[in-house]
This record gives sequence, C-alpha cells and structure tokens, in this order.
Amino acid sequence: MNSVKFDSVHNTSLSNASQSVAIAQSVSKENISNPIRVLCFSDILCVWAYIAQIRFDELKSRFQDQIVIDNYFTPVFGDAHRKLEKRWQNRGGLQGYNQHVRAVTAKFTHVTVHPEVWINNPPSSSTSCHLFLRAIKLLEDKRLVQCGDGNSVFEKASWLMRERFFTQAANISDRKVQFEIAEELALPINHIEDQINNGEAYAELSRDFQLVKEYAVTVSPTMIFNEGRQRLNGNVGYRVMEANIRELLANPQGEQSWC
Repeated sequence: MNSVKFDSVHNTSLSNASQSVAIAQSVSKENISNPIRVLCFSDILCVWAYIAQIRFDELKSRFQDQIVIDNYFTPVFGDAHRKLEKRWQNRGGLQGYNQHVRAVTAKFTHVTVHPEVWINNPPSSSTSCHLFLRAIKLLEDKRLVQCGDGNSVFEKASWLMRERFFTQAANISDRKVQFEIAEELALPINHIEDQINNGEAYAELSRDFQLVKEYAVTVSPTMIFNEGRQRLNGNVGYRVMEANIRELLANPQGEQSWC
C-alpha cells in the first residue's frame, strides 16, 4: 500500500468573522449523521474551477462532517483547441483567451497563472486528465493508495494537475505529464494504468458524463444540492455557497421551508 506524501497547496483558509462559525456550530448534531450531499461538477482546465477551489476547501473546513462534496467531471474542454479557436476566432483566438484568463485571475490574490497559459503547447483535451484522475480515484476507493495525513489522494492529484496547468502552462493532457504528477505523489503508475486498461476508469468517467446529462450541467463549476432542486453555476462567491448549505442544514431533507 502506498502512502502519499504531499504538502497541501490549496488549503488556504479565507479570512472570516466568527459569526458564520457560530451559526454552523448551532446546527443540530442530528445533521452530522445525515450530512448534506453536494455534487460538484467541473473541468480540470476551467479557470473558474481553479479560482473556486479555495471556496470548496473553506466549505469542507467550516462544515466538516455536516457536508459531503462529491466531485464529478464535465467535458467543457473535451475538444479544447477547436472549441476555443471557434469561440474566440474574432477575439484573438488562443492568444485572446490567454489574455482573458490572465485578466480574470488578476482579480484574485490567491491564484496565479503562467503568462503563456493556453499558448505554450496547450492541452488538446481535458478528457485525458479526467480519465487519469478517475483511475486514481478507483485506487483510493479500493484502498490501494492513501494519504498519510488522511486527506483525499484524488483531490490532491486533481489540484496538483490543475495547478500544474495554470501556474506552469504544462500540457496536462499528455500522459507523460500525468505520470510526473503521479510520481510526485508517489502513486503506483502501473496500477493506475491497470484501471485504465481494464476499462474501469472509462466506466467511472462515463458515469460522470451520464450525471452531467441527468442534471443538465452546462457550466464549470456547477454545484448541485438538495437532490437536484438547487444549483449554483459558475463563479459564485463563498457567502452564497455557505448560505445554501446553512439553509439546507436548518431545514433537513423532508422538511419544507415556507421562505
């Protein structure tokens, strides 16, 4: 069994007043045994998902056992080059999209991007990344890999892959780069390949895509709450996310709120 050694790079907490902590702590302990389940859909190449990661980390830190966030992939950049060249053909193509990504991230102090992101050997597809990460998730689910600190191997690998793209402009759709990331986490590459070669990783990714259709997900990131009755799409602030969680905790499943 492999023990993954990894220094967390995305567990930066937001500066918050103590009021929200008090509200979260006041929720009945009954909700801990029945945590709120959140489905989170994103594309590994999506800049908004990159920006939003700190908010998801804060939710998990704040609410701990009261919520469970299940991560799924949506193929927003499944055919990245053709999509961007078509949508940005009158706005500078990949160069124009590069400027857009840099302008967006410049508004947030907790993230950085490489000046040549989407220009220097850009990834052709996020699907290759998603497949590789699904294979890692399978190994974690089978308890063939684990983190010594108790955190999720899958989530660490996902963040490292996303960070490698945005901060180093690495072509993370290239299997060689994916192997480098796996080696950095001390993950067994041969076992990852086994999950891909035997079709299991494809099956897991296919399930992701089926859920994308079922919940009509078109934006990355998308958060689905309350068995599909609530959703938050795109660049949503932390306070809005927190308010949705607090409302669901205050009104457990099966209980209706008039407001």
